[in-house]
Amino acid sequence: MLDGNYKFTSESVSEGHPDKICDRISDSIVDTYLTGDPDSRVAVETMCTTNRIVLAGEVRGPVSITHDDLEASARACVKDIGYEQEGFHWEKSDVSVYVHSQSKDIAQGVDASGNKDEGAGDQGIMFGYACRETSALMPAPIFYSHAILEALAKARHSGGEPGLGPDSKSQLTLQYEKGKPIRAASVVVSTQHAVELDQDAVREIVRPYVLKVLPDGWMCDEEEFYVNPTGRFVIGGPDGDAGLTGRKIIVDTYGGAAPHGGGAFSGKDPSKVDRSAAYAARYLAKNVVAAELAERCTIQLSYAIGISKPLSVYVDCAGTAQVSENELAGMLQDVMDLSPRGIREKLKLNRPIYARTAAYGHFGRTPDPDGGFSWEQTDLADKLKNMF
Repeated sequence: MLDGNYKFTSESVSEGHPDKICDRISDSIVDTYLTGDPDSRVAVETMCTTNRIVLAGEVRGPVSITHDDLEASARACVKDIGYEQEGFHWEKSDVSVYVHSQSKDIAQGVDASGNKDEGAGDQGIMFGYACRETSALMPAPIFYSHAILEALAKARHSGGEPGLGPDSKSQLTLQYEKGKPIRAASVVVSTQHAVELDQDAVREIVRPYVLKVLPDGWMCDEEEFYVNPTGRFVIGGPDGDAGLTGRKIIVDTYGGAAPHGGGAFSGKDPSKVDRSAAYAARYLAKNVVAAELAERCTIQLSYAIGISKPLSVYVDCAGTAQVSENELAGMLQDVMDLSPRGIREKLKLNRPIYARTAAYGHFGRTPDPDGGFSWEQTDLADKLKNMF
């Protein structure tokens, strides 16, 4: 890769993919508790299969939130995604709830008390990344893979494409020259569809949405455009494959273009650094690139359970940095408090803003007026630029 000429591939999965259904349900439960009490603690996992949904985990929050409320939240998610199929139906599926109170041992290590500041909810490493391949400062393969599926989902929800089902996947291989993406080498889209549609019909439904999403001139050759390669995708969703929270962590982040610490995001309140510190790392990396201090930037943070300060802050700009990376790592800690409390307060994470993150990526999104995707702001860029 020394000459910068290569192909790179990323995939995305839609809101109706079994794993993403589970992410959505788990995050809607986080939102339910944060609505009741912004200091709630939530760690809830979801499993789904043919007409069955199982919730399990531990919480600390308003006692007024009952198992019936959690069941109602799960059903509302499935309904909103669009599942009214024989094998998976928002109203007919059996929902089992096994959610109990948070462990006192965990609470003891995490909560602030006396002179002890609030500690991290677990040990671990988190990564953030940004680059100049797209306007969102995201790697192009994952950015456009998400955009293809989001465009199809909007058309399905609007009624414009009634033949499409909720479950779909995309995979985009881009050709790079001198380190920059120039076109699609191949495009793969698999989407659930109505029984009366054949493979050619689905291909022609999908084609205009791919063309609309990709930059002009980027479409691959016709023989490298694959739609439902098996020929049929009628049975899908949890009726075709079981789903679990947290199984699509690379889809959630950078599509494999950057490291991942290993921890999933969905179903966790923002005291869990798996989630909040990954958001902080993306926020800082994006601001470094927006400040034109580097063409690309990877940031790693590490934490220990019960300890408030990060154990390490590592910056790697892949040879594109305009300043010392060690100096930059120190500056980033000056402009942002990277304790769990500091991250939450800076990015205002104790709000019900998480169900919307469960599909089409946690990064590369547009910040919402109510504070959703606050980690995508570039409000530190000018300050960072002026520090050097």
